[in-house]
Amino acid sequence: MTNAYSSPVLITGGARRIGLALAHALLSQGTAVIVAYRSEYPALEGLRNAGAVCIQGDFTQTDEIYRFAEQVKAHTPKLRAVIHNASAWLAESPEMAPEQTLASMLQIHVYTPYLLNQLLEPLLVGQGEAGADIIHITDYVVERGSAKHIAYAASKAALDNMTRSFAAKLAPEVKVNAVAPALIMFNAMDDDEYRQKALDKSLMKIAPGEHEIVNTIEFLLNSRFVTGRTISVDGGRPLR
Repeated sequence: MTNAYSSPVLITGGARRIGLALAHALLSQGTAVIVAYRSEYPALEGLRNAGAVCIQGDFTQTDEIYRFAEQVKAHTPKLRAVIHNASAWLAESPEMAPEQTLASMLQIHVYTPYLLNQLLEPLLVGQGEAGADIIHITDYVVERGSAKHIAYAASKAALDNMTRSFAAKLAPEVKVNAVAPALIMFNAMDDDEYRQKALDKSLMKIAPGEHEIVNTIEFLLNSRFVTGRTISVDGGRPLR
């Protein structure tokens, strides 16, 4: 990140992994950041110390989405961007009824961004052409589906589609785009066998790290012309 933005950037799921890296990147160059989080994480203390405003929001409850939006409105009259990074990765399993799995995935990946985009629209418009952004973090599985994560893939596909709908609705004042990652970084508990198998699925054969997504988001924020598009950050995985 090279230029501070005049209004805050809201990041949902900003206390872990990609969201956390993006929050610190923005804060380091002087941009105000609002982080939405569901539960307390150790990283939140560092975000608060760096100047981020951290607002708790349990997006599994629809009324909490409305409450969260009101808290954001009380904090700032304008937003430079909303980055929809909050996510969950549920597989179909005998331990959970299929309708519950689907409902959970739709709630976090569809209902939450759909409602927040509408509720926070007044904070995004009125800043000139291409004056604000909405960025949806989707997934490379939107292109190919997933036999083990059917509800997850379907919900991310719906989010990808909403990218184009909101882009048409909010242009030219707000650009709306999506970023579709494949493997970006491993979890600490991933063993060597799993890591190698995962790396072999892409053409580039690396886990590039969260700053690959940070750089992509920077490009979208700095563009004045790209809207309604999905940028795949997948190392060529669909070509394998």
